[in-house]
Amino acid sequence: MRISDVVIAAEIIARGGVVAYPTEACFGIGCDPTQHAAVARILSIKNRPSSMGMILIADRFERLTPYLDTSEPSIFQEPLATWPGPHTWVLPANRKGGRLLVAKDNSIAVRITDHPIATMLCRLCRHPIVSTSANRHGTPPARKSEQVASRMGKQLDYIVRGPVGGLKNPTRIKNAITGQLLRSS
Repeated sequence: MRISDVVIAAEIIARGGVVAYPTEACFGIGCDPTQHAAVARILSIKNRPSSMGMILIADRFERLTPYLDTSEPSIFQEPLATWPGPHTWVLPANRKGGRLLVAKDNSIAVRITDHPIATMLCRLCRHPIVSTSANRHGTPPARKSEQVASRMGKQLDYIVRGPVGGLKNPTRIKNAITGQLLRSS
């Protein structure tokens, strides 16, 4: 990984582009969550229904708070104890999330990443980024930049090359509201 690659990706995201980058278990596809057209483009690339919502990743919790309903502080205790790290949490969303990011139940999935490249990308963007696995809906996620390039490279604006983390499966997802484990890692 070259730092200049991450800088280029952050600039592309700032202009409303869609990029791929390594995360804890696989490559992710991301964009600025406030760019409705970019989020819609990701859903189209993945052939994924918008009703599922999207994951946001950030380098620190404060970047996520504009998207969260923080009226019940106790709900954040367990997520905060696991971050940064490969733990995605479903939390109550506020209205800023928008219909493509927020699930039908008015929740949003978020993670404070500890992957060095994803962390640097979020830090350079100065806001959270959408993060969904680099794959078509229902197929295995890409674990190498070459796989991303061959499967969907023409539909992306940039691919940050680098190693994924040590997880064998995408991050676990737990609903902090209900306590339900939605996906194990």
